[in-house]
Amino acid sequence: MDMSSDMAPGRATAGTVKELSYAEAAALALQREMEADSRVVVLGEDVGRGGIFGQYKGLQQRFGAERVIDTPISEAAIMGAGVGMALAGLRPVVEMRVVDFALCGMDELVNQAAKNRFMFGGQGRVPLVARMPGGIWDASAAQHSQSLEAWFAHLPGVVVVCPSSPQDNHSLLRSALRCGDPVVYIEHKNLWALRGAVDESLEVPLGKAARLHRGDALTMVSWSRQLQACKAACDALAAEGIAVDLIDLRTLWPWDRDTVLDSCARTRRLLVVHEAVQAAGFGAEIAATAAEATGCRIARLGAPRIPVGYAPVLEAQSRVGTERIAEAARALCR
Repeated sequence: MDMSSDMAPGRATAGTVKELSYAEAAALALQREMEADSRVVVLGEDVGRGGIFGQYKGLQQRFGAERVIDTPISEAAIMGAGVGMALAGLRPVVEMRVVDFALCGMDELVNQAAKNRFMFGGQGRVPLVARMPGGIWDASAAQHSQSLEAWFAHLPGVVVVCPSSPQDNHSLLRSALRCGDPVVYIEHKNLWALRGAVDESLEVPLGKAARLHRGDALTMVSWSRQLQACKAACDALAAEGIAVDLIDLRTLWPWDRDTVLDSCARTRRLLVVHEAVQAAGFGAEIAATAAEATGCRIARLGAPRIPVGYAPVLEAQSRVGTERIAEAARALCR
């Protein structure tokens, strides 16, 4: 996909670093882009009161109800209106509340937003950001805890982003808003309270991974909230003398093949870990690409192909925990 972006004027002031939550970092990113570009608008359920996770807090009071627009409860109408706004020259942020609800607006995304630029020879562009919080939401059961990022990575015409930290949620959201194509932006439902330093001036391009640990024994690739368990596993493995090259993919499409494959060629081992169901998950794409390009040893970890349970003991069966990750890494290194 062409990642060119007709960038709006106005960048953050250099050197501004704040301690923010994942939700606050996103709200600040939106505020800055809305200040810089009057074409940026927000629409969705409950955005006027700040959103269910606080990711729009204060924005309607600052920019008014004409730019932060509360909508009826109809995902198809919200997504369809967003596509129309984008084709008319605006840069809408379409709030789906959670990815599970976005399924009601799939036709507008899949058959309209994703294909318009191709079908009409570039005469139309859909610079839309669809925010679809994904992943397991504690004690929220099967219809509120799905990880569907592989669905969208399979869809030609869209960019797919999965930020794992407050800094990335700030920087990647700003990059997504400047992208000329539709972006499926999947924040994790359980990361909103996560706090960290956020540098407003730090730009993170779409399609570029981050290396969080450096090592030669094993390459480990993950994204979103699963990085927390991966980092804990890497710390435990380091104490055993196993140095892991931990890569946060950040953008699933386009994904950073060069960083991953360079690491795999060096370590000769790859472990891909994700919260989503392992069967047909995006980890399979990474594993197949690495196998074809480097011939390295490969293992995958993901959830079993079951709905996420409501009871804690059942919900735990869908989680990929630290010890399981560490044991899979040890097995690859034997």
